[in-house]
Amino acid sequence: MEAYKLWVRKNRELVRSLESLANGLTWILPERFANSEIAPEAVYALLGIVSSVNQHIIDTPTDSQALTSKEQSIPWSLVVSVLKDIEAVVEVAAQHFVGDDRKWSFLAVTEAVKAVVRLAAFRESGYKMLLQGGEVTHEEEINVLEESFGAKSNGVPLIYPMDGHFQNGHGVASNGLDGKAGFVSKSLEGRAVAALNKFGQNAKMMSDPMWMKRPLPPPDPPVMVVEKPTLASIWSSKGVSGRLFFLGEVVHIFRPLVYVLLIRKFGIKSWTPWLVSLTVEITSLGIHSRATDLHQRGGKVHQLSSAERDELKRRKVMWALYVMRDPFFAKYTKRHLQKAEKVLNPVPLIGFLTGKLTELVEGAQTRYTYTSGS
Repeated sequence: MEAYKLWVRKNRELVRSLESLANGLTWILPERFANSEIAPEAVYALLGIVSSVNQHIIDTPTDSQALTSKEQSIPWSLVVSVLKDIEAVVEVAAQHFVGDDRKWSFLAVTEAVKAVVRLAAFRESGYKMLLQGGEVTHEEEINVLEESFGAKSNGVPLIYPMDGHFQNGHGVASNGLDGKAGFVSKSLEGRAVAALNKFGQNAKMMSDPMWMKRPLPPPDPPVMVVEKPTLASIWSSKGVSGRLFFLGEVVHIFRPLVYVLLIRKFGIKSWTPWLVSLTVEITSLGIHSRATDLHQRGGKVHQLSSAERDELKRRKVMWALYVMRDPFFAKYTKRHLQKAEKVLNPVPLIGFLTGKLTELVEGAQTRYTYTSGS
């Protein structure tokens, strides 16, 4: 297994190219969207799982001294990706063995498991916004730490304690570091202390005998232990904004489960699941917007990072899937697709490509897995 991990890391571009080629070929397999054909969907899901595992190997740091918080015992992002691939197989198999009406019970169970896993990932991340439904690990905090522990900060050399670590997670006053977060102090006093510390080290080296001047191994990078906020701390210290952020994320996590449960009760042709799902998504986004507004008005409340802002934009783009979901698709989208196909059908090559695209869209639309956005 270690040899495979090493090969994937060394040939990441080749691995991604092969995965893209294999995934593309599965879309032209015979009977790709037939109700009775489980094998093509299983092949596609298997390739997706392999891709997720390879990406997890590439993203996993190899340096044990990397600046991270406590190492995760379970790779939740990988678990979410695997569940999404397995759900497609569950849907096709349930449709084949128990029929279209009863398959929703199996999909509801799958969505419930995914919701629980995402809640666990949400908690493990310190209640940060889930990126791409939890498939991407929130690593912006790590990047900030890497920038802070560079060779210089604000023009002042960063001087580590003698043992290369921070005491109790705080900086040492004599090394010019800020005691709260381990960063170089921006004050003149901090810079002066840092300069005196370095001068004292140089003077000590000048006074040491020659036999003591052998080169020393470079110090280990400082280990920064970042305490993850708990639900109680968010509820008490973050105020109304933090509570709204938490509520908005929980609403977003449970939206797919609510959607499939309503389909199971009212049927796929009913407008109730479609409208309720859209309402839940708008509510989640509205709660996040309200939390951001409270932050801009002042006060120590939650502030969205750049990754979280991009995630909110991605969620808005995902609303385009509502034109692919029944009953909207059957009533409006499908009719316009068929009109476009009739108009372009006489045109050589373009007519053929349009017909093939329409076939793929109509086939993918029959799969809840592809249109649910979960």
